[in-house]
This record gives sequence, structure tokens and C-alpha cells, in this order.
Amino acid sequence: MHRVFRNKTAIFLFVAPGMLLFALTFLVPIIVSGYYSFTDTLAPGTKVTMVGFDNYTNLLFHDERFWLALRNALLLGIGFIVIQHPICIFFAILLDRLGGKAEKIFRTIFFIPCVISVVVISKMWLSLLDPTFGMLNKLLDLVGLDSLKHAWLGESSTALGSMLFILIWAGFGWGLLFYYAGVKGISEDLYEAAQLDGASGFRMHLKITVPLLKPVIAVQLTLAIITALKQMETVFLTTNGGPGDSTQFLAVYLYNKAFSASQYGYANAISVLFVIVCLLATYLSNRLTRNDATDF
Repeated sequence: MHRVFRNKTAIFLFVAPGMLLFALTFLVPIIVSGYYSFTDTLAPGTKVTMVGFDNYTNLLFHDERFWLALRNALLLGIGFIVIQHPICIFFAILLDRLGGKAEKIFRTIFFIPCVISVVVISKMWLSLLDPTFGMLNKLLDLVGLDSLKHAWLGESSTALGSMLFILIWAGFGWGLLFYYAGVKGISEDLYEAAQLDGASGFRMHLKITVPLLKPVIAVQLTLAIITALKQMETVFLTTNGGPGDSTQFLAVYLYNKAFSASQYGYANAISVLFVIVCLLATYLSNRLTRNDATDF
């Protein structure tokens, strides 16, 4: 086996299929997209006219919808980090402390949204938030808070907040799964030693669980940012970026420009910037969390 690993030809043969697959599914599409981003083509196969950096200039300096979509994506990323992740950590610790059959039951219940079709989830929330027949407005009526009733996904003042809530709820199970696995990997001996020293439950988890979860938190921060930036399906099926552009996200905006507005070259410029933003966000996230994560 060691002779094989010292053989450069053998190493190349092992690595080549994976590198070829990576090139065909990742590098080549980015290169092709980069080429089309310098054109004003309307669709693949149509006449191609080179326009240089015009698409990028319009996108960066004249396209307010692009910056709005980017802002909404960043707000979603902040929502994941500030709201979803602390709740996930709390329930991961709670499930671990619960134990027994109850732990398995609640673990399954929390993960159910992650195995349900995005179409089903979108239609469910459209029904729940319906201004006329939705359960939320019916409950507000029932408790005498009818003044708080809204067309939750149909009004600019509430649409973005409602969409962020739906997306944070839908991704809760995945976040919980990561943190739950991290909590399960912490030795019980550490908690027993802390209890012998007189540490309380909250202080024990603050001083032991959270620090030891830092490598998991670092990975989750990166995933949260990437997920927020590429969010599309649920938004497309519920509001399609509306009302107006209040729930516009980058992936939805890219799709609409390419296939609804037939601005294929412009959409490819968006996709190139999209990749750059994802790489930059990932790099910054890793830099911010690397030092703390490697200490444990």
C-alpha cells in the first residue's frame, strides 16, 4: 500500500476522476457563466454581442434591486446566526439532558420540517398566513387582537419578517442536528467534574458546552451565510420576491432576470458576483472563527 502511495501515476489515477467531476460541475460552468456575463445575449444559443463590463457597471452602480436582494440575504444570515443558532444550541442541550424515549421522539419531531418537500412547506405557510382564512389571523380574532391582523405575505411592512421567520423555522432541524451531534460528543466526565465543583446547570453549559462547541459553531456560521445567500425555492413558491421587491433574494432575482426578463447575460453577471460574495463571506467567516475554533 505504501508503494502505491509513493507512485505518482497511481495517485493521479485515483485523484483524476474526482478532479474531472469537479471541473465539469463547478469550474466549467463558472467559466461559461463568466463569458456570458460580458454579453447581452437573451438566452443560450441566441446572438451573442460583447458588451464588456457594462453588465457589472449597471449591476453595481445602477441596480437598486440587486443591493436590496443582497441586503435581504444578509438579514437572513444574521437571523440564522442570532436567532436560529442559539435556539438550536438550547434545544440540543435540552434533548441531551432529556434522554430515553422522549429524546428520540422530540429529536424526530424537530427534524420533520427538513424531510418535508419545500413545496409542501411553502403551501402550508401560505395557508397559515392567508389574510382571510389563515390560522394566524383566526387566532388573533379569537383572542381579541384583530387589530394585529395582516396580509402577512402580501404587505411590504410584514412580508420580509414573515419570510425570514418561515426560512428560519424550515432550517431549524438541520441546525439542531449539527449542534446535537456536537453536544453528544462532549464527555460526561466534564459535567460530573463541574458538578462536584459546585457548578450550576446554566453556568456549566456556558463554561463547558458552548466553548467545546466552537468548532461546530464555526462550521455552522459558514453554512448559515451560504444558505442565506443561495436561498430560493421557498421564496419563489411563496412571494416570488414580492410584494414589490420586499422579499427579493439574490437567487430569486437571478432566476427572474434569466428566465422571466430574458436578460441572460445580465443574469450571468449576477451569478458571477453571487459566487464572489459567497467566497468572500466564507473566507471572512473562517477568519473570524478560525482562531477560537482551533483552540479547542
